[in-house]
Parts: sequence; structure tokens; C-alpha cells
Amino acid sequence: MELYFSLVIPVFNRPEEVDELLESLTKQTYTKEYEIVIVEDGSTLTSEEVVANYTDKLNISYYFKPNSGPGASRNYGMAIAKGNYYIILDSDCIIPPDYLYNAHQYLENNYVECFGGRDAEHTSFSILQKAISYSMTSFLTTGGIRGSKKSVNKFQPRSFNMGISKKAFEATGGFGKIHPGEDPDLTIRIWKAGFDTAYIDNAFVYHKRRISWKKFYQQVYKFGLTRPILNHWHPDSKKITYWFPSVFVVGLTLSVLLSFFGIPYLLYCYSFYFLLLFSESLLKNKSLQIAILSLVAVIIQFSGYGYAFLKANIMLTLYHKEPQELFPKVFFK
Repeated sequence: MELYFSLVIPVFNRPEEVDELLESLTKQTYTKEYEIVIVEDGSTLTSEEVVANYTDKLNISYYFKPNSGPGASRNYGMAIAKGNYYIILDSDCIIPPDYLYNAHQYLENNYVECFGGRDAEHTSFSILQKAISYSMTSFLTTGGIRGSKKSVNKFQPRSFNMGISKKAFEATGGFGKIHPGEDPDLTIRIWKAGFDTAYIDNAFVYHKRRISWKKFYQQVYKFGLTRPILNHWHPDSKKITYWFPSVFVVGLTLSVLLSFFGIPYLLYCYSFYFLLLFSESLLKNKSLQIAILSLVAVIIQFSGYGYAFLKANIMLTLYHKEPQELFPKVFFK
């Protein structure tokens, strides 16, 4: 089968990000034909003029639709795309020059109906972005699956960097209305439909994560909230590792309390773990400031996710209601 890529990119009020993304796509070494589909999800600050600046450089089309969330916008883009293999990207990504070439080479030799890749750190990232990127990708945190091929078992692609064939899209119906969590939900349904997924190590993107500490907490909180919903829908997908952030939060709280009663040993364990995080971040980023902020990012990541994960599990156990009724804020209508 001759591959024809359609890059589907939903965007909501982010014209500057779209400009950076499209500029990076002009530098692709990939020589075969492909298209770019920009889906404006009801933005008040649109990217139409930005896109117009690239029509003579890229095979690009622009569509505006009422706001319905990123999952529905990706489905919209795939439904109107001309290609037979869709690549889903977030608007806050920068794409390395060899991305499409590497993805094509892998699929030519090891074809799979769905693939994903990691997110990497770009030199232009701010100190905060680098600290959060470390927290989300380090092998020492729950983000390790994104940063290490060795940690991959049955890979669950993430929608900031995800390839899916037209065949798999039509068989599954694409993304659901939950957000976040729409990407692992789709991956599980892809598996249930009889398709495989793959991790392509050199098909990575630079994920900028334009974010503050408050927004980062809100993001990981929603991640923790949606995981038990996915476990409720797909019981076979449950893993003990999903409990680690909750255990971390409870253990850290307990270690501090015990230290007040002269029992510091558990706190010593946490201190050693934080020392490992600090050392790894310092070696990677070569910045004392980023290393310190990385500790803050990890604590926020584990606390937000762990608390929400516990809360959602308790509510799903105690109340006999559908997730859409219990957690309406993580569902688009």
C-alpha cells in the first residue's frame, strides 16, 4: 500500500503556536506528497491568516467548526482528509525535520495500523517548560513510557503525536467525547478491533506545553480523574502502576507526620528519591534552577494525579451512576 499522510491538527485560540508548527513543517526532509488539515475548534482568536501565509509552501487546508473539543475536531479532520494514514499532532508541537521520513520508513518496513512517539525537549523551551517536560518524560516518574523505548510494553500512543490508519479510524469511529483520556480510550478500542500499535523512537516531537503551575496541576488532575473512568470502561486495561501517584501522596503525607513523632525513616526514603530526581534533572538539563523546579513539577504531577485518581475511584465505587453524570467536566457534549 502506498502511504499518503494527512496531518490533522486541531487548534483552539493558538495562532502563534500554529505558526511555529507550520514553520517546522516547511523544513521536513520527507519528499513524498502529504497534506495538512487544520481544524479550528470554534476559536475566537483564529489561525486563518497564519495558515494563509503557508499555502504557497505547504499543501494545507483550513476548516472552522463550532467548539466540540479536541477529540471531535480530530475526527472531523480525519473524516474530510484525503490520505489513507492520519498523523494527529497538537498545535503546541514543533516537528523535527526528519519526523515524516522516519515515520514513513518504519511503516514501510514494519507496517502497523497505529503508532505513537515520544515528546522531547527543545532548546527554545522556557525553564518552566523544561522542568515540566522532565517531570512528564523521566523514567523516574510515571511519564517514563514517553521517554524510554525500553519501558514500552504495549504502547499507548498519545494524541499530541499519534498515527492512525484510515482503516483503524473507520473501524473504531475515532476519538470519544472524554477529555483528557480520549487517546488511551481510542488505543484500547483499536486493540479490541484487532489492530496493533507501535512505538517509533525517532518519530518524536517537541511538545512545548505552554503552561503555568496552576494549569499543570489542573491538567494532571484531569488525567487522574479520567484514568479510573477508562478502567471502568475497559477493565482489562487496569494496571497496578496507575496507583503509584496515589501511594506516593499518601506515603509522603504519612512520612511527614511520622517525622514529627521521631520516626523519620520513611521520610529518608522520600529524600533519597528526591535526590535521584534532582541529580538526573541536573545532569540532563545542566541547570540548578531547572533541577529544583523539576522537584516541584514532580510533586505537583503526583499530587494532582494521585488525589484525583483516588477521588474518582471512590466515587465510581460508592455511586451507581455513569461517569458522564459523576464527572461532567471531563466530557464534551
